[in-house]
Amino acid sequence: MSNTEKKIADTQGKYLLAVSQGQRLTDAEWQNCRIILTTERIALMADDKRQIALDEIDRIADRFDVNQQSAGVSEYVGFHVGEDVILVSASNHAEFETDFYRASLNGAVIRVQHPALKGGVVQNAEWTKGRLKVSDEALQVAMADGQAVTIDRADIGDLAVEDKDIGGEERAVIEVEHSEEGISVETHLAGDEFHATVLQVMLEESAEQNRADLDLSSTEKRVIMALHSGVSPFDIPNFVGIDVEKTEAIFDRLIELDVISVVRERTEVNLTTKGRRVAGERMGEQ
Repeated sequence: MSNTEKKIADTQGKYLLAVSQGQRLTDAEWQNCRIILTTERIALMADDKRQIALDEIDRIADRFDVNQQSAGVSEYVGFHVGEDVILVSASNHAEFETDFYRASLNGAVIRVQHPALKGGVVQNAEWTKGRLKVSDEALQVAMADGQAVTIDRADIGDLAVEDKDIGGEERAVIEVEHSEEGISVETHLAGDEFHATVLQVMLEESAEQNRADLDLSSTEKRVIMALHSGVSPFDIPNFVGIDVEKTEAIFDRLIELDVISVVRERTEVNLTTKGRRVAGERMGEQ
């Protein structure tokens, strides 16, 4: 281990070599192992020692069921490294995933545009450098211009990835919607291929957990869109064209569905993550 390499985690688990030199191994079996995670590699300590250099990981997948052995394990991480695919299942899956994100991203310097959108309106924010830090709850970005951006992983409403030209170089840009002081904002993140891959997987996982699958009426969607665009809850009846009693009934239903949250009892509400996601989907339909 080099002087700059630091141990992040040391736990028990198992691994399965699903693909070797491009060949799927349908007879592969799980091997019990000790898993050592550092800032540079994952070491799998079994009868044979296998190492995965973090910066050589091309892709990460939550499922790669090459046979019944892999399909029978509910939680693992699939690491695509060149022509190999290695599945790793730790004794505490969620803890290992967060440790892996920390090992891969903490201290990494990426390009950040914040806020790229605020309340659905495009801003004139410039791209600047930012340093990453991952915790169980959030992704934090310390920006070169002095801003500190916190993206709560339970507050991600939507996520998209687009290839864009940044300073004459085409990069994958991760567009993540979240909130600041109750207002929907969108932060854009762009890094090298490895950091972008890990960021995308981590944020997509959080966004998937927050996805709204709701059966809403057109009037309820109009109320959500009005709140999303900054209309005060007090002005919703006139803005949407419904009476106060109808508005109160809609607020009650949206609170029950966890689409809005009460800021002050019966007077003020904010969109939740689900609500902002519904608003984003509604905007895409228009």
